[in-house]
Amino acid sequence: MLIKVKKQSDLSENDVTPERLFKARRKFLNIGAASITGAALSGIAGGIFASPTPTKAAGAQLGTTKWAGSTDETPTDFESITTYNNFYEFGTSKEAPRFNAEGFVTSPWTVEVSGLAKNTGTFDVWDLIDKNKLEERIYRHRCVETWSMVVPWVGIPLADIVKRLEPQTSAKYIAFKTLHDPERMPGQERAVLQWPYVEGLRLDEAMNPLALLVVGVYGQELPPQNGAPIRLVVPWKYGFKGIKSIVKIEFSENEPPTSWNISAPGEYGFYANVNPNVSHPRWSQAKERRIGEFLKRKTLMFNGYSDEVASLYSNMDLEKYF
Repeated sequence: MLIKVKKQSDLSENDVTPERLFKARRKFLNIGAASITGAALSGIAGGIFASPTPTKAAGAQLGTTKWAGSTDETPTDFESITTYNNFYEFGTSKEAPRFNAEGFVTSPWTVEVSGLAKNTGTFDVWDLIDKNKLEERIYRHRCVETWSMVVPWVGIPLADIVKRLEPQTSAKYIAFKTLHDPERMPGQERAVLQWPYVEGLRLDEAMNPLALLVVGVYGQELPPQNGAPIRLVVPWKYGFKGIKSIVKIEFSENEPPTSWNISAPGEYGFYANVNPNVSHPRWSQAKERRIGEFLKRKTLMFNGYSDEVASLYSNMDLEKYF
């Protein structure tokens, strides 16, 4: 049962620059203990090499079950996942969010549900997300900036939430909004994007079993810099679709606006599906650099999830609907 609660009183995603050499900051997996130097992205897309050995998280432990569909690839270490972040609400460099989000309070937290659905209102996040049904899902994560990770997320299928909210038959899309609070999110004091951050999916995309509402990583609650207390993860799309610190969900008949499409419509489309055959206007998407690895690898169509999601776009020109 959903329990309503009262409201509390009341540039492009990366501006990537050309690659250059920089000093590796950690060790490679299976390459001994010697430090090495490697190529990585510069500027706000500056890379970090990291050991794949997990470090202990500091958040509260979450009870989970292991999802059978997880990738068998080695997860990126916890330190890299939590210190190499795109979260412009807390700064545009990769390192800024972990510092600027320190002390960010995420409890209590409510999510407003509105639009074309039966069960609208304002809900406590832990009513929407049943802690007894949390799954650990290890997904590949691909950024539009051409770096990637493998992340052990903790959450529940978005489809479970959508079903409980009971959208009307006229609802075709689901939209999300991030908290807008420049005092708590200092990056919002700069007009890097039009705030608050907004994102959306077609409803059939939201109902795909892979789409996940996430509350944890590495078996513990999300750190603020990773989008606490609740964020979206859509593993076949570029990472900027994964809106963080969600405060509103809305069902609509029309395609909702999305932040990066508003900012640069010729560079960032509504769909943002990982597609190695369609280059960004300023760089190729054919290859990616996995954090913790030296050499680039080929990017997989739909980030390797074609079997699960390709049918969603069977009648679409993926160069036009990018």
